Amino acid sequence: MTTRTSQCNCGQLSVTYDGPDPARISLCQCFECQRRTGSVFSVQARLPVEHVTIDGRSSTWRFPITGKPAEFRSCDSGGATYHFCPECGSTVYWDIDAAPDLFGVAVGGFTDPSFPPPMIAGFEDDGASWALNVSELPMPGGHHHYDGTSGGGPRA
Repeated sequence: MTTRTSQCNCGQLSVTYDGPDPARISLCQCFECQRRTGSVFSVQARLPVEHVTIDGRSSTWRFPITGKPAEFRSCDSGGATYHFCPECGSTVYWDIDAAPDLFGVAVGGFTDPSFPPPMIAGFEDDGASWALNVSELPMPGGHHHYDGTSGGGPRA
């Protein structure tokens, strides 16, 4: 058993997982995940609710919006309620209509380099062709392994 904690940017909302490595970790490139994360894909773990403790306040939003069908197919077209921090806005976890015994949790919120890798991928056709092949991108500034600790690194 391992204990891991995922949290929002300000630390007010957290999910603590105390259990075995997740049975499902997925890398998704559907349009909903892209819009929700602001990235070209998301990595998410599905965690059994009996191994999860949630601390802090959350606000919610629902996909698809009630009474309005999804305009595109996505990993949560069957419905999900997303819980985000009302202070900093980070989405931390979600309830999955099709799997009420599991929480979806954003793997990035764990900030744990030892977190197990994805074992399933989806919606690759919706993803940016370059997203998972960064080392092959032509970068005029070169491929830097910038870690944010030294000056002169790439600027966003």
